[in-house]
Parts: sequence; structure tokens; C-alpha cells
Amino acid sequence: MKSTFSASPLSKLGFDLPKLRFAAQTAFAASVALVIAWLLGLEHPQWAAMTVWATSQPTRGQLLEKGLFRAGGTFVGVAAGILLVLLFSSSPLGMVIGLAIWVAGCVAAGNILRGLTSYCAMLAAYSASMVALLDIGHPDHVFALGLDRLGTILTGVVASVVIGWIFTPESGEAEIVGRMRHMTANLLRALALRVRNGGAKQLTPAEERILADMALADEQFDSHAAGSLRRRQSTRAMRSILSAQIALLLSARSLSEGNDIEIAAALEDAASLLEGGEDSALAIERINLAAAKINHFPDLAEALHGLGNAITAFRSARFEKPVPLPTAFSPVLHRDWHGARQSAVRAFVSLMLVGLAWSLTGWHPLAFLMLGLSIMTTIFSTFDNPAGLMRFVMKGQFLGALGALVCNFVVWPFADNTFQLVLMMIPFIFASALLFAHKRTAVLGFDYAMVSLLLLQPHLPLTLDLAGWIPNAAAVVAAPVVAFFVFKGIYPVDAKRRLNALIRMAVDEVAMLARAEDALDHRLVWRARLHHRLLRMVCYAERSGMPVHEVAEGALAVLSLGKAVMELQMILRSERATPAERRVALAALARLQRLDREPAKAAVALNRAARRVGAGWLPSLRLLSDANDALTQHKVFLTAAR
Repeated sequence: MKSTFSASPLSKLGFDLPKLRFAAQTAFAASVALVIAWLLGLEHPQWAAMTVWATSQPTRGQLLEKGLFRAGGTFVGVAAGILLVLLFSSSPLGMVIGLAIWVAGCVAAGNILRGLTSYCAMLAAYSASMVALLDIGHPDHVFALGLDRLGTILTGVVASVVIGWIFTPESGEAEIVGRMRHMTANLLRALALRVRNGGAKQLTPAEERILADMALADEQFDSHAAGSLRRRQSTRAMRSILSAQIALLLSARSLSEGNDIEIAAALEDAASLLEGGEDSALAIERINLAAAKINHFPDLAEALHGLGNAITAFRSARFEKPVPLPTAFSPVLHRDWHGARQSAVRAFVSLMLVGLAWSLTGWHPLAFLMLGLSIMTTIFSTFDNPAGLMRFVMKGQFLGALGALVCNFVVWPFADNTFQLVLMMIPFIFASALLFAHKRTAVLGFDYAMVSLLLLQPHLPLTLDLAGWIPNAAAVVAAPVVAFFVFKGIYPVDAKRRLNALIRMAVDEVAMLARAEDALDHRLVWRARLHHRLLRMVCYAERSGMPVHEVAEGALAVLSLGKAVMELQMILRSERATPAERRVALAALARLQRLDREPAKAAVALNRAARRVGAGWLPSLRLLSDANDALTQHKVFLTAAR
């Protein structure tokens, strides 16, 4: 009763109570890290508190793994920063060029990698900036600064993990396992409906909802896998399940006629067993039974067998008895090489421009601006709409600078010793928790915490003067403003542009497969990667406001075209194909190499191939016909991203 009474006023004031508890816990850990770092004699104890805010996570696995990756990224970045200072201590321009190259390389790696390995690469980028830009004129002090940076990071990581471990729950599997069961059951029921009644060659509304659920689950897998080898193995198995499910969605559209009552019943039994939480071994038996009886549709049978094997691998991983994933549906994740290149160019150009101004003028606040920009152009480069976020970052950083101003020039003058300076910082740390937990200011809390701590250094005597402090603070706050124009002006990025880039990559890969003589050797890799790209397309469609139906159908059309390319490559290299069949396959492949530029001619070539390939290639005839229909219906989708 007491808890309800005390919680009610805070809720009425707009505070999210679970967030408030988490933020207060993080603020407490940050305060402990600050005090411990000061007691250890570290020069920048505030960096330890910043680390706690940066590594705080809602579950133990994520907390531990992020702390380890932060320590690793910091070590690499500090080493790079020390090397840059030693090489270019007397050449600001050389420092600018070297740092810009390092940050560009790290941000490219961060966009190619995923999850916390991406975070590690980003951290290595701006950790080097912190060492290099804060110590450019003191090469004799650089090792001490590097060790101080490492010491504060490790102190923050340890404080965050130890305190977080006490208050933070373990990662639960029940929710995501239940969601996967429910999603798989819905898909099997949708498939049973097509097996019984047939259907059109488009996704039904129910199938579209299933696909959207699959895309949402895929986004949550990285955080679910953190901190546990067992969860990593089960996550790979769940990705394999999703890949088999996408193959089912594509193959099931060929079921124009139904009446397979026994197969439909087996699929419905499997769905009921999964959704009821029964032993999934029984569900796997029913899935394999359906696969055995539907062998007149080889692709559908393969997908059902793959689903059963993936569920088996998932069950084994959960009970720490891993079995190999089904080869046909081993997950291959999308790597954003396109975004990596653009992000690297963006970071390099922006840092070079600011760095050149700094090296020419020698105005020290520009070094702070360069530091802030190295953070903005790395961490935010993987976000859907980084330019749109900059206004919130700017507001949070402005509040952080204001808090640091008050602490520096209003509160600290009353301190008699350094320990009092440290204690006086703690209320400002807890102010971050209030901002983080309030519904109106939640997006500002993190940036307030980081900037207020960055601009506070508890040392006596207090030598800062307001006229000298304001330009440095203004440079830090200006970083998101400059970053806004950088993200708008150099390779602008948002969810729609990311979606178009994915479509281009998918279509280009089909054209590449049509050219490649060894395409058949890469069939499974290509298919698995495109399955994952399809899920990413659905996510970006939802975020950009584009019709999910059009994007999903277009992505499935690309999959259908890719399967047709593989069939044509098989005919071209088969000993049982006649010379005429090889010629028509070769002509269709030649047209598909220019799929993005001449989709109409590619459709004509596919139609010709479907008519001229003999009856001995019956499964191929079906695939070529489906690909022709898909290309005819989705020409706009395949060319609009250009």
C-alpha cells in the first residue's frame, strides 16, 4: 500500500516509474564510480561516471557484454590515440589527417558489423579522439592520459557491472520463445489454409502481419543473445527458423489449388501443439510428415524440412546440447557495405573540414568541436534518421552544459577540498536520472549526463574563468548542430533511403548471380542473405511510412527472380539439357544481368524460357513462370530505388 501511495504522485507528475528506478540505479552506480576513480587518484574521475551511463543495460547479459566491449574498444582507441600523438605532436595538420582516417575506418567497420561489435568499433574511433585532441600539445603526458582513460573506463565498467548485477534481472527467454512459437503457429495455419483452399500469388493480410512480426523479432535477437553462449546458439537457431519461414511464405504462393486435406491437418496439428506450449518434438513430427507428403512441391517440402530441423536445433541449444543448423537455412546476415562507405566518407570529410580550420587558426575550442563531431558521426551513423535526432541531442547537451556551468561557477566555489568537489557533482548526476525518467525529457537525459560530466573536472585550485570556459562548452554543444548539416549535406540518410539502398543491393545481387559462372555454389548464401535483407526492408518500410505490402511483395519478387536465375544456371550446366534449352537459358540470363535497367526485356526473356524449356524441367517451368509474373507485377519496385 505504501508503494502505491508513494508511486502515485510521481506518476501524476509524468515520471515513468520503471525507468525512474533504472535511472536512479544507474545514477547511483555512476556516483560510486566517480568516488572510486577519485580515490584511486585518476585525473579524470568524471570519465568513470560517464562510462556507467554509457554501459547501463536492462539485463545482466547485456550489461556484462557491453561493459567488456566498451573496455576493448577503449583499449584499441587509446592505443591509436597515443600513436597519433607520438607521430604528429608537432603537426596539427598531420594529426587531423591521421585522426580523420582512423575515425573513418572505425565508422566503416561499425556499419558493417552488428550489435556490440559495432559499438566496440565506434568506441575505438572517439576514444582515439579523446586522447589525441585533449593532449595534442603535451606528447610527454600522452601515456599518462591514455592510462588515465583506460583506468577510468575500467573503473566505470566494474562499478556498472557489480551494482547492475545486484539490481538487474537476468535476460528472460520466455517472452521471445513464446513469440516465436505463436508466430510459427500462425504461419503453419496460414500455410494449411493455402494447402486446403489454394490462393492468390500475393500475401494475405494475415501473412503480412506474420512477416512484420518476423522483422520485429529479428531486430531483438542481438540484444537477446548478449552475455550467454547458450543464448547465442539459440538465437542463431531462431534466425534459421525465420529463414525457413520466409521460404515457406514464398513457396506457398505457388499453391493456386488446394484439396490436400491430410497435409493441411498435419500443419494445423503442429500449429496447435506449438501454440499450446506442448513438447515441440511432436510438432516437429507433424511438420516433417507434411513435408514428406508435399514432395510434389520440392521448394515447399525443403522449407518445411528446414523449419523442422531449425526448431530441433533451437530446442537443443536451449538445453545446452547444440546440434548443427540445417545447411539449407543457416543464417547469413545483411552487411551494410553501402552505408559503411557513405558513413566513412561523411566522417572523414566533416572532420577534415573542422580539423583544417583548427590547424589554421589554432583556436582550441575547435578541437572540442572536432571531438564532439567524431562522436556524432560515428555513434549516430547507424541510426535510421540521424539528422532528425540531432535537435534532441543538442537540447540535451545544452542542458548538460548549463548544469556544468552551475556546478563549476556557482556550487564549486564553496568547496574547501577536492573530495567536496566530487560530492557536489552527485546531485547533478542524479538530475540525469530525473530527466531520463520523465516522459517529456527522456530523450534528453543521456546527453545531459554525458556533457555535464565531460565539462566537469574536480581539481583544486579552480582555475577556470567564465570567458575561457564558455567557448569550449559552446563548441561541445555546437557539435550536434554541425552534425545536423553534415548528415543533411553529405550522403543524407533516413529510413526511406536505407530501404532504397537495400533494394538496390538485392537487385544488383540477382544481376551478379546471372553473370557469375559459379552462382550455383553460392545459392544458399545468397538466399539466406536475401531472407535477412527482406526482414530489414520490412522494418524500414514501417519506419518510413511506405506500404509494407508493396515492399514485402517486391522483396519476395526479388527472391523469386533469384530462384529463377539459379534454375537457369542449372539448366545451362546440365548434361541432360538440349542445346536449344541451353540457348534460351543463356539468353534469359543475359537479360537478367541488366534487370535494373531493362526489366521489361528481362520479363520477355523469362516468358520465352518458360515456354521453350521442355517438360523434363517441370519444377523449373513453375519457377520461371512465377518469376515472370513477379517481374511483370513489380517492375516499378525493382527500378524505383535507382
